[in-house]
Amino acid sequence: GQWQRALQLMEDMQPQGTPADTITYSAAISACEKGRQWQWALQLMEDVRGTGVAADTTTYNAAISACEKGGQWHRALQLME
Repeated sequence: GQWQRALQLMEDMQPQGTPADTITYSAAISACEKGRQWQWALQLMEDVRGTGVAADTTTYNAAISACEKGGQWHRALQLME
């Protein structure tokens, strides 16, 4: 699926020295959301926090939507804490 490709592209960026930014993370989280991969979306949100990249409204919206599609409302609420 496209979510797998998005994750692979992010992984491929690291050895090339290309840092992921807010747009990159948002796009990857959105791909996970569309692929109903809420676990990966949340993992990417953890990565965002760990790298110091600034998550924006688009980033949070995609992650919350991924949780919603996966029936994980409690996790969506945790993102807001």
